[in-house]
Amino acid sequence: MRRRNFITLLGGAAVWPLTARAQQAERMRRVGVLMNAAANDPEMQARMAALAQGLQEAGWGVGRNVRIDVRWAAGDIARLRRDAAELVALGSEVIVAGVGPTTPILQQASRAVPIVMAQTVDPVGNGFVRRVARPGGNVTGFTQFEYVLSAKWLELLKEVAPQVAYVGIIRDLEGGPAGIGQWAVIAAAASPLGVELSPINLRFDGEFEDAVSELARGPNVGLIVVAGSNAITRRDQIVALAARYRLPVVYPWRFFVAGGGLISYGPDLVDQYRRAAGYVDRILKGEKPADLPVQAPTKYELVINLKTAKALGLDIPPPLLARADEVIE
Repeated sequence: MRRRNFITLLGGAAVWPLTARAQQAERMRRVGVLMNAAANDPEMQARMAALAQGLQEAGWGVGRNVRIDVRWAAGDIARLRRDAAELVALGSEVIVAGVGPTTPILQQASRAVPIVMAQTVDPVGNGFVRRVARPGGNVTGFTQFEYVLSAKWLELLKEVAPQVAYVGIIRDLEGGPAGIGQWAVIAAAASPLGVELSPINLRFDGEFEDAVSELARGPNVGLIVVAGSNAITRRDQIVALAARYRLPVVYPWRFFVAGGGLISYGPDLVDQYRRAAGYVDRILKGEKPADLPVQAPTKYELVINLKTAKALGLDIPPPLLARADEVIE
């Protein structure tokens, strides 16, 4: 062997253990994410990007010192249960519960693996945590909103379409206590505003469309879409029906309006996932979910689609436009 080649090999042998020790010093951590949505949904991809960005800002690099396993159930509850069990079996050190009934299904899969809820409604009422300030179990995270926000949707509908007297509430029957709570708050606000409510349940396509069609035959009709995972997965259908029957509709999230809906008021859910990354970071560094308080949103946004308003023949009041965080033209 030539002397130069020998020195090169020797140098490589001397350097390699140092490199190996450096790599071994930073152990690969494992984070799971459970989503009851489609992987190709642009809104869901934006949320995942925010989660990854939040982890990166906290010093975690995907593929360097953290691995993220994402499962997409796309509304299939049986698949969601299998995905939850799989994420636990993979050895996830913490699992992010995303859209849909992910939290209770993860709790059924494990009462030991830490769970961070990126978005939930009424975690105490649903039995996910004991108390907001000190959750006390293996679950913590972030709420979408308080129930009182539901009354705001009805107020906005009357503000943008004062003639409305009959309002259909599009709701997800699988929402459990959250759906009931939203309905109760809207119902309490309806009487003072002179509004009559009618529930429209998100079940089968034909049944749902028939209910909207029947309501639309009457005069002075509007709709409110309350928070629920089925509303997210079927948002294109809901927005299309509203356009077909020329109905003013208030939605809980911005992406409905970006897709052609009239007006929305609710939390910035992309920001929720960025904040969830902060809790993932703290848990990976040794803190326990039982000691991390459940937090409310810090960013709410009012979004108005002027193009849709014009198509409906509605003039948005200038004070309402002035309050808007975003106006789509």
